[in-house]
Amino acid sequence: MLAADWWWVAPTAVGAGAVATVGVRRGFKKSGRRLALDAARDDLRHAQLEVGERRRAVKVARAEYARLVAERTASRASTSDVASARRTLKQAEQEAKAARADVRARRVRVSVAQAEIPPASMPERYPIARLHRAHSAVTARWMEYETDPAKLIAYPLMSDGKDPAMAAFLSAARHARDVRPASVSGITTEEYAAYRDAVADLERTFEVAEHTAKARAAGRDPDSGAAWQDNAQEMFTRTAEALERAADAAASAFTSWTTRKRPRDDGRP
Repeated sequence: MLAADWWWVAPTAVGAGAVATVGVRRGFKKSGRRLALDAARDDLRHAQLEVGERRRAVKVARAEYARLVAERTASRASTSDVASARRTLKQAEQEAKAARADVRARRVRVSVAQAEIPPASMPERYPIARLHRAHSAVTARWMEYETDPAKLIAYPLMSDGKDPAMAAFLSAARHARDVRPASVSGITTEEYAAYRDAVADLERTFEVAEHTAKARAAGRDPDSGAAWQDNAQEMFTRTAEALERAADAAASAFTSWTTRKRPRDDGRP
């Protein structure tokens, strides 16, 4: 009779335990500790999908280029058609290369976000709190140019909304303000990622505007060092690629050497 009257206790307890477990997990996700990691993993997945799309685009462009080369041999395609297909193929290969580089960068960001997961007892180190501090820091730096009379006179460009650099910063500031979460709890990964990207754009545009204002105040061209920086970056990229190829070749050679067939003790191979 007891078994008949209390048969529902065990299923109910199991169900309550499952609900509690789900609640704890959801609470852990909504606490905000893993927002940066979850957003970085989402970015990595999207970047990997982009690599797949770019690879398919390269295959299509390569097939089209081969077709037009054959058509030109048969005098059914012009030289300009082949040249256009070659440019399309080169562009597709460059985009695929950039997509692979983006995946490598996203993997590094996942590792960094994993290492930066803060303890539960330190909410001031949660990802959204760090973004709030970065946002406020840029705003404070900008307000110095608006409230300090000396800086206002020395760098008038920082108050000129018609200047392209300053206009870009003001636009980024409005966007960061609009996507800033109203609360620090219950933030989704998408909301965090949007705010993260907005703060990064805000920092970048402020650096550009500040550099432009100081260069103009000193009578210099703000873009005078851009060509040198581009050349240096290109040289660095090529060097990194050469080192990567050399490392792959060395690893391949080492693998071949370690897996080679050694002679038997009796002298037979």
